Amino acid sequence: MPMTAPSALPASLAESQGIDFHMHSTASDGALSPDELVALCHRKGVNCMALTDHDTVAGVEAAAKAAAALGIRLLPATELSSQWRGVNIHVVGLLPVGVRGSLASGLEFQARAREARAEDIAARLEKLGLADALTRAREQAGELRPLGRPDFARAMVAAGLVPDIATAFKKHLGSGKPGDVKAHWPYLSEVVEWIVASGGVAVLAHPLRYGMTRRKRGLLLDAFREAGGEAAELVSGFQNPDVTRDLARQLDERGLYGSLGSDFHFPGGPLAPGTMSPIPRTAVAPVWTHPRMVTFAASLD
Repeated sequence: MPMTAPSALPASLAESQGIDFHMHSTASDGALSPDELVALCHRKGVNCMALTDHDTVAGVEAAAKAAAALGIRLLPATELSSQWRGVNIHVVGLLPVGVRGSLASGLEFQARAREARAEDIAARLEKLGLADALTRAREQAGELRPLGRPDFARAMVAAGLVPDIATAFKKHLGSGKPGDVKAHWPYLSEVVEWIVASGGVAVLAHPLRYGMTRRKRGLLLDAFREAGGEAAELVSGFQNPDVTRDLARQLDERGLYGSLGSDFHFPGGPLAPGTMSPIPRTAVAPVWTHPRMVTFAASLD
């Protein structure tokens, strides 16, 4: 059963203003450095945050220092890529005690997988007219980090092949498109195991974004729970309130905790740290009341 949240954090998801457990920095595919992101969070009124860069915790140390200076509590985290039934599934690992055990080697595996995947994506996009795709994507990334699809999307825009990033994903890089390479990712159950072995909580990221029917989403939640996953993002950015309420029912039926986040990547878009759709009143317990998160939550007192 969920434990009672300390007074510093709300006991319900519906009262969770100032909390954002899904954001990205330049350590993966975000536009702001970790300290710049923390500073923006401070300006936006976020006082409890998780940095969830893709398949890395490289930005956590810098973010933690910046957060401490501004009185923000930062939760170490990462967003791991995996596959389930041919679908690319993301799992947020909330890591109150940091990286331990098999997660350390798992992150090394993910870095190598990202490098191999980037080479595959580059080869596919070159056939679509993006010459020197790997070099162009690296120029867009601007930092020595594993490349992701947004880097290739920006390269396509810069080359004049598409008008904007959204079109690049819609035509070439989105789910089922030529540049959507999944083969290098481990299975869902494996990444969940890494997170749990590190003393963390595995959270299914943005379950409404995979284009699944309600039934298939239920099967995904079942498989995730059977693998050891214990939470899912009830709200990720902006989403339909009716579907959010239905997702809340699916989580409640399975005894899963609820998390939330903006999935912020860059300024100037529709999202900012701490901004997301309203959270319905629900019996789903906040992820910060999970027994492995209570020490982190109590430190906010």
